[in-house]
Amino acid sequence: MSTLPVVAAVDGSDDSLRALDWAADAARRRAAPLRVAHVRHHSAWAPPGAPVLVPLPPQDDPVLTDARARLAGAEEPPEIAYTGLDGAPGALLPELGAEAQLLVLGSRGRGGFASLLLGSNGLAAARDAECPVVIVPRPGRTVDVTLPTEPGPRVVVGLKTDGPDDAALDFAFTEAALRDARLQVLAAYPWPIQSWLAPGDLPITVYDQDAIEHETRTLADGFLAPHRERHPGVRVDAAPVPGDAAGLLVGASRDAELVVIGRHRRRLLAPARMLGSVTQAVLLHAAGPVAVVPPAPAED
Repeated sequence: MSTLPVVAAVDGSDDSLRALDWAADAARRRAAPLRVAHVRHHSAWAPPGAPVLVPLPPQDDPVLTDARARLAGAEEPPEIAYTGLDGAPGALLPELGAEAQLLVLGSRGRGGFASLLLGSNGLAAARDAECPVVIVPRPGRTVDVTLPTEPGPRVVVGLKTDGPDDAALDFAFTEAALRDARLQVLAAYPWPIQSWLAPGDLPITVYDQDAIEHETRTLADGFLAPHRERHPGVRVDAAPVPGDAAGLLVGASRDAELVVIGRHRRRLLAPARMLGSVTQAVLLHAAGPVAVVPPAPAED
Protein backbone atom coordinates (compact mmCIF):
# COMPACT_ATOMS: atom_id res chain seq x y z
CA MET A 1 0.00 0.00 0.00
CA SER A 2 1.50 3.34 -1.05
CA THR A 3 2.21 6.06 1.49
CA LEU A 4 0.02 9.14 1.16
CA PRO A 5 2.03 12.28 0.39
CA VAL A 6 2.55 15.48 2.28
CA VAL A 7 1.16 18.25 0.06
CA ALA A 8 2.65 21.75 0.03
CA ALA A 9 0.57 24.47 -1.63
CA VAL A 10 2.74 27.16 -3.22
CA ASP A 11 1.96 30.36 -5.10
CA GLY A 12 5.37 32.02 -5.31
CA SER A 13 4.94 34.12 -2.15
CA ASP A 14 7.49 34.08 0.65
CA ASP A 15 4.81 32.67 2.94
CA SER A 16 4.25 29.66 0.69
CA LEU A 17 7.99 29.02 0.34
CA ARG A 18 8.32 28.89 4.13
CA ALA A 19 5.42 26.44 4.14
CA LEU A 20 7.29 24.42 1.50
CA ASP A 21 10.32 24.18 3.79
CA TRP A 22 8.07 22.97 6.63
CA ALA A 23 6.34 20.43 4.39
CA ALA A 24 9.62 19.05 3.05
CA ASP A 25 10.86 18.52 6.61
CA ALA A 26 7.56 16.85 7.56
CA ALA A 27 7.78 14.51 4.56
CA ARG A 28 11.34 13.50 5.47
CA ARG A 29 10.31 12.75 9.05
CA ARG A 30 7.44 10.58 7.79
CA ALA A 31 9.45 8.95 4.98
CA ALA A 32 6.59 10.10 2.77
CA PRO A 33 6.47 11.56 -0.75
CA LEU A 34 6.21 15.33 -1.10
CA ARG A 35 3.75 16.78 -3.59
CA VAL A 36 4.18 20.45 -4.47
CA ALA A 37 1.00 21.97 -5.89
CA HIS A 38 0.37 25.35 -7.48
CA VAL A 39 -3.25 26.37 -8.09
CA ARG A 40 -3.39 29.13 -10.67
CA HIS A 41 -6.42 31.24 -9.87
CA HIS A 42 -9.13 31.11 -12.50
CA SER A 43 -12.45 32.76 -11.79
CA ALA A 44 -15.55 30.63 -12.19
CA TRP A 45 -17.43 33.84 -12.98
CA ALA A 46 -15.52 34.76 -16.12
CA PRO A 47 -17.84 36.21 -18.80
CA PRO A 48 -18.59 34.21 -21.96
CA GLY A 49 -15.80 34.51 -24.50
CA ALA A 50 -13.15 35.42 -21.93
CA PRO A 51 -9.74 33.81 -22.53
CA VAL A 52 -9.31 30.50 -20.72
CA LEU A 53 -6.05 29.56 -19.05
CA VAL A 54 -4.23 26.76 -20.85
CA PRO A 55 -2.78 24.26 -18.36
CA LEU A 56 0.98 24.53 -18.12
CA PRO A 57 3.22 21.49 -17.80
CA PRO A 58 4.84 21.55 -14.34
CA GLN A 59 8.27 22.23 -15.88
CA ASP A 60 6.92 25.43 -17.50
CA ASP A 61 5.24 26.82 -14.39
CA PRO A 62 7.50 29.57 -12.95
CA VAL A 63 6.06 29.10 -9.45
CA LEU A 64 6.95 25.42 -9.48
CA THR A 65 10.36 26.30 -10.93
CA ASP A 66 10.97 28.51 -7.89
CA ALA A 67 9.86 25.66 -5.64
CA ARG A 68 12.39 23.33 -7.29
CA ALA A 69 15.11 25.89 -6.74
CA ARG A 70 14.08 26.24 -3.10
CA LEU A 71 14.45 22.51 -2.51
CA ALA A 72 17.66 22.13 -4.53
CA GLY A 73 20.63 21.15 -2.40
CA ALA A 74 18.55 20.41 0.68
CA GLU A 75 17.98 16.96 2.12
CA GLU A 76 15.06 15.80 0.03
CA PRO A 77 12.10 13.57 0.89
CA PRO A 78 11.98 10.09 -0.68
CA GLU A 79 10.03 11.37 -3.69
CA ILE A 80 8.92 14.78 -4.99
CA ALA A 81 6.16 15.47 -7.53
CA TYR A 82 5.08 18.83 -8.91
CA THR A 83 1.49 19.57 -9.91
CA GLY A 84 -0.06 22.61 -11.59
CA LEU A 85 -3.82 23.13 -11.41
CA ASP A 86 -6.18 25.77 -12.77
CA GLY A 87 -9.21 26.91 -10.78
CA ALA A 88 -10.29 28.60 -7.59
CA PRO A 89 -7.71 27.92 -4.84
CA GLY A 90 -10.36 28.07 -2.11
CA ALA A 91 -12.11 25.11 -3.74
CA LEU A 92 -9.18 23.11 -5.09
CA LEU A 93 -6.83 23.30 -2.11
CA PRO A 94 -9.18 21.43 0.26
CA GLU A 95 -9.65 18.78 -2.43
CA LEU A 96 -5.92 18.09 -2.39
CA GLY A 97 -6.35 16.88 1.17
CA ALA A 98 -8.48 13.95 0.01
CA GLU A 99 -5.31 12.14 -1.15
CA ALA A 100 -2.83 13.44 1.39
CA GLN A 101 -1.77 12.72 4.95
CA LEU A 102 -0.99 16.39 5.51
CA LEU A 103 -1.68 19.68 3.68
CA VAL A 104 0.68 22.58 4.39
CA LEU A 105 0.09 26.26 3.50
CA GLY A 106 1.51 29.63 4.35
CA SER A 107 -0.60 31.98 6.43
CA ARG A 108 -1.11 34.30 3.47
CA GLY A 109 -0.56 34.05 -0.25
CA ARG A 110 -0.39 36.61 -3.00
CA GLY A 111 -3.20 39.13 -3.25
CA GLY A 112 -5.72 40.05 -0.60
CA PHE A 113 -5.12 42.58 2.13
CA ALA A 114 -1.60 42.88 3.51
CA SER A 115 -2.96 43.40 7.02
CA LEU A 116 -4.68 40.00 7.15
CA LEU A 117 -3.04 37.46 9.46
CA LEU A 118 -4.60 34.52 7.62
CA GLY A 119 -5.81 34.43 4.04
CA SER A 120 -9.14 33.08 2.86
CA ASN A 121 -7.53 30.07 1.17
CA GLY A 122 -5.91 29.00 4.43
CA LEU A 123 -9.23 29.30 6.23
CA ALA A 124 -11.02 27.29 3.54
CA ALA A 125 -8.41 24.53 3.61
CA ALA A 126 -8.40 24.32 7.41
CA ARG A 127 -12.19 24.15 7.45
CA ASP A 128 -12.84 21.77 4.55
CA ALA A 129 -9.86 19.47 3.95
CA GLU A 130 -10.19 15.80 4.79
CA CYS A 131 -6.66 15.60 6.22
CA PRO A 132 -4.87 17.66 8.89
CA VAL A 133 -3.89 21.13 7.65
CA VAL A 134 -0.80 22.97 8.88
CA ILE A 135 -0.69 26.76 8.59
CA VAL A 136 2.82 28.23 8.79
CA PRO A 137 2.75 31.88 9.94
CA ARG A 138 5.16 34.64 9.08
CA PRO A 139 8.22 34.88 11.35
CA GLY A 140 8.32 37.51 14.04
CA ARG A 141 4.73 37.17 15.19
CA THR A 142 4.58 38.01 18.89
CA VAL A 143 2.19 36.97 21.63
CA ASP A 144 1.22 39.17 24.56
CA VAL A 145 1.31 36.45 27.23
CA THR A 146 3.56 33.41 27.30
CA LEU A 147 3.37 30.37 29.53
CA PRO A 148 6.53 29.45 31.44
CA THR A 149 8.04 26.29 30.05
CA GLU A 150 11.36 24.49 29.98
CA PRO A 151 13.57 24.74 26.87
CA GLY A 152 13.67 22.08 24.20
CA PRO A 153 11.50 20.91 21.31
CA ARG A 154 7.84 20.97 22.23
CA VAL A 155 4.48 20.17 20.63
CA VAL A 156 1.39 21.76 22.18
CA VAL A 157 -2.15 20.37 22.12
CA GLY A 158 -5.37 21.56 23.70
CA LEU A 159 -7.54 19.05 25.57
CA LYS A 160 -11.21 19.82 26.08
CA THR A 161 -12.19 17.61 29.01
CA ASP A 162 -15.93 17.91 28.37
CA GLY A 163 -15.49 16.78 24.76
CA PRO A 164 -12.02 15.34 24.02
CA ASP A 165 -10.87 15.09 20.42
CA ASP A 166 -9.07 11.77 19.99
CA ALA A 167 -8.02 12.59 16.42
CA ALA A 168 -6.20 15.74 17.55
CA LEU A 169 -4.59 13.94 20.50
CA ASP A 170 -3.41 11.07 18.29
CA PHE A 171 -1.94 13.50 15.77
CA ALA A 172 -0.18 15.45 18.53
CA PHE A 173 1.35 12.33 20.08
CA THR A 174 2.51 11.12 16.66
CA GLU A 175 4.02 14.50 15.81
CA ALA A 176 5.85 14.66 19.16
CA ALA A 177 7.28 11.19 18.54
CA LEU A 178 8.42 12.14 15.02
CA ARG A 179 10.15 15.25 16.37
CA ASP A 180 11.52 13.65 19.55
CA ALA A 181 9.71 16.47 21.34
CA ARG A 182 7.91 16.87 24.63
CA LEU A 183 4.13 17.02 24.39
CA GLN A 184 2.57 19.88 26.36
CA VAL A 185 -1.12 19.20 26.97
CA LEU A 186 -3.21 22.16 28.09
CA ALA A 187 -6.50 21.23 29.76
CA ALA A 188 -8.13 24.61 30.25
CA TYR A 189 -10.96 25.21 32.68
CA PRO A 190 -12.86 28.50 33.09
CA TRP A 191 -11.86 30.60 36.06
CA PRO A 192 -13.18 32.71 37.61
CA ILE A 193 -16.63 31.27 36.91
CA GLN A 194 -19.17 33.93 36.00
CA SER A 195 -22.63 33.68 37.56
CA TRP A 196 -25.47 35.56 35.90
CA LEU A 197 -28.10 36.67 38.40
CA ALA A 198 -31.40 38.40 38.00
CA PRO A 199 -31.86 41.63 39.98
CA GLY A 200 -32.50 40.80 43.60
CA ASP A 201 -31.17 37.21 43.39
CA LEU A 202 -28.51 36.09 45.83
CA PRO A 203 -25.57 33.90 44.76
CA ILE A 204 -25.92 30.42 46.27
CA THR A 205 -23.35 28.18 44.59
CA VAL A 206 -19.78 28.47 45.83
CA TYR A 207 -17.18 27.10 43.42
CA ASP A 208 -14.05 25.46 44.76
CA GLN A 209 -11.17 26.04 42.34
CA ASP A 210 -9.08 23.23 43.84
CA ALA A 211 -11.93 20.78 43.29
CA ILE A 212 -12.43 21.94 39.69
CA GLU A 213 -8.71 21.65 39.01
CA HIS A 214 -8.57 18.17 40.54
CA GLU A 215 -11.53 17.00 38.44
CA THR A 216 -9.98 18.48 35.29
CA ARG A 217 -6.69 16.70 35.99
CA THR A 218 -8.44 13.38 36.64
CA LEU A 219 -10.45 13.60 33.41
CA ALA A 220 -7.37 14.60 31.41
CA ASP A 221 -5.32 11.70 32.77
CA GLY A 222 -8.08 9.29 31.77
CA PHE A 223 -8.37 10.62 28.23
CA LEU A 224 -4.58 10.61 27.75
CA ALA A 225 -3.99 7.09 29.11
CA PRO A 226 -4.60 5.14 25.85
CA HIS A 227 -2.44 7.58 23.88
CA ARG A 228 0.40 7.25 26.40
CA GLU A 229 0.22 3.46 25.99
CA ARG A 230 0.51 3.75 22.20
CA HIS A 231 3.39 6.23 22.43
CA PRO A 232 5.45 5.20 25.49
CA GLY A 233 8.49 7.13 24.28
CA VAL A 234 6.71 10.51 24.29
CA ARG A 235 7.23 12.61 27.40
CA VAL A 236 3.91 14.20 28.33
CA ASP A 237 3.49 17.34 30.39
CA ALA A 238 -0.23 17.59 31.12
CA ALA A 239 -1.62 20.27 33.39
CA PRO A 240 -5.01 21.80 34.14
CA VAL A 241 -4.76 25.54 33.65
CA PRO A 242 -7.34 28.22 34.47
CA GLY A 243 -8.36 30.66 31.80
CA ASP A 244 -9.42 31.00 28.19
CA ALA A 245 -8.39 28.06 26.00
CA ALA A 246 -7.56 30.18 22.95
CA GLY A 247 -5.41 32.61 24.93
CA LEU A 248 -3.56 29.79 26.66
CA LEU A 249 -2.81 27.99 23.40
CA VAL A 250 -1.61 31.19 21.76
CA GLY A 251 0.57 31.90 24.78
CA ALA A 252 2.08 28.41 24.61
CA SER A 253 2.79 28.75 20.88
CA ARG A 254 5.93 30.81 21.35
CA ASP A 255 8.99 28.67 20.47
CA ALA A 256 6.78 25.58 20.04
CA GLU A 257 7.43 23.22 17.13
CA LEU A 258 3.71 22.94 16.50
CA VAL A 259 0.35 23.73 18.09
CA VAL A 260 -2.31 21.08 17.45
CA ILE A 261 -6.00 21.84 17.68
CA GLY A 262 -9.11 19.98 16.58
CA ARG A 263 -11.71 21.17 14.13
CA HIS A 264 -15.37 21.31 15.15
CA ARG A 265 -17.30 18.08 14.71
CA ARG A 266 -20.49 18.41 12.67
CA ARG A 267 -23.66 18.39 14.72
CA LEU A 268 -27.24 17.53 13.83
CA LEU A 269 -28.43 21.14 14.01
CA ALA A 270 -25.20 22.52 12.52
CA PRO A 271 -24.18 20.11 9.76
CA ALA A 272 -21.83 22.52 7.97
CA ARG A 273 -18.11 22.29 8.64
CA MET A 274 -16.88 24.92 11.06
CA LEU A 275 -13.58 25.88 12.62
CA GLY A 276 -14.89 27.15 15.94
CA SER A 277 -13.91 30.33 17.75
CA VAL A 278 -10.94 28.81 19.59
CA THR A 279 -9.49 27.30 16.41
CA GLN A 280 -9.86 30.56 14.50
CA ALA A 281 -8.26 32.57 17.30
CA VAL A 282 -5.26 30.23 17.46
CA LEU A 283 -4.84 30.30 13.66
CA LEU A 284 -4.93 34.08 13.64
CA HIS A 285 -2.61 34.76 16.55
CA ALA A 286 -0.28 31.81 17.25
CA ALA A 287 3.43 32.55 16.96
CA GLY A 288 4.26 29.22 15.32
CA PRO A 289 2.83 26.60 12.97
CA VAL A 290 -0.68 25.37 13.76
CA ALA A 291 -2.16 22.00 12.78
CA VAL A 292 -5.95 21.82 12.43
CA VAL A 293 -7.04 18.19 12.68
CA PRO A 294 -10.46 17.08 11.36
CA PRO A 295 -12.46 14.82 13.66
CA ALA A 296 -12.43 11.09 13.09
CA PRO A 297 -15.45 9.87 11.10
CA ALA A 298 -18.37 9.23 13.42
CA GLU A 299 -19.27 5.59 13.90
CA ASP A 300 -22.77 4.48 13.03
